[in-house]
Amino acid sequence: MRSHTLPAIILSVGLVLSGALLGFGFRAGRSGDRFVTVKGVSERQVEADLAIWPLQIVAADNDLAAAQARMNRMVQDTRSFLREQGVSDEEVSIQSFRVTDAQAERYGGGQSLNRFIISQTLLVRSEEPQLLRSAAQRVGELVQAGVILTSGQEYGPGGPVFLYTRLNDLKPEMLAEATGRAREAAEEFASASGSQVGKIRRANQGVFEILPRDPGQGQQEQNQLDKTVRVVTTVEYLLKG
Repeated sequence: MRSHTLPAIILSVGLVLSGALLGFGFRAGRSGDRFVTVKGVSERQVEADLAIWPLQIVAADNDLAAAQARMNRMVQDTRSFLREQGVSDEEVSIQSFRVTDAQAERYGGGQSLNRFIISQTLLVRSEEPQLLRSAAQRVGELVQAGVILTSGQEYGPGGPVFLYTRLNDLKPEMLAEATGRAREAAEEFASASGSQVGKIRRANQGVFEILPRDPGQGQQEQNQLDKTVRVVTTVEYLLKG
């Protein structure tokens, strides 16, 4: 009898322990399925720290030398205007130069009033965006002086483009703030459901966006000096209890 009793006891204890471990594993697995997904938002109001202003000048004439002389005069007038606005010569560079012979255009329709058309782009790059914005508001003075300006195809509409280049300086603080707000939202949910917030199950920091401070139809971020930097983080927290 003793030889049969001892194995039976060992078998019974093993079955009890196995059942307990399976039950614990099941509960642990179920607790891993309990989580909440929340979002945290962080925003900053910033001002552009770089401005780029392409000024495309056009001169036309039936005589190439006359067209070039007219172009040289308009370029000098434009540089003088920019100096008067506080823009240094080092901030102005020649971006492109193109001569078109309307008579040589293979697919030109009809006859052009002026045979030769010269276009030249002066690119103004300044780390004082306020300065370029003020200069752009007085660009009518250039037109009155006889300078012919047109919007460059590669730059889109005329006027300065305002950029914010210091995004990396904001990222650590904004990510911490957005994550903190996500945690607050998770704690509110957990409190309402009688649970506690556990560890992070999964997280996505989101994409940083630079938006116009004053959004509206037709309003583009690059045309506004003042901007809004925004990031939305998505975090999944495990729930306990």
